[in-house]
Amino acid sequence: MTSSPAFPAAHEFHMSLRVADLARSTAFYTAFFGLSPKDRTARYSTFIVPQLHLNLVLLVNDRGETLDTYSLYHLGLGVAGKAEVIDAYHAAVAAGAEVVKPPRTTWRGTPLHELWLRDPSGYLIEIYARLTDAELAQMPADQEPVFLLD
Repeated sequence: MTSSPAFPAAHEFHMSLRVADLARSTAFYTAFFGLSPKDRTARYSTFIVPQLHLNLVLLVNDRGETLDTYSLYHLGLGVAGKAEVIDAYHAAVAAGAEVVKPPRTTWRGTPLHELWLRDPSGYLIEIYARLTDAELAQMPADQEPVFLLD
């Protein structure tokens, strides 16, 4: 990213999400990122994820309002390849995450290896890897998804 006076180059992406159950969400993201929160209080947990340049804060839903998991369509995490998508699936299952779409290769739109999960508050998470040229060459004529696990 190039910098400009109106939009300087970023060093970190910060996001805060209100969650239904702080303890469950903290446990989920601890397993998801493979690291413990930098800070944790009764009101929030903060994750600093260096490889993603991410500062994620999970906040309690202290007003008890309905969480709108529809407006934020999904969070996406790009990984290196198909093996990492499959590894993420096994880690998600071990952490008790809801699998919305199991690991598969999709061809329509942007061809990807992808996995869709739901976090404890209901937010969708897509874990994906772009296909290599060799993988793109294996596209089936019908372009139907190919599941990565039996």
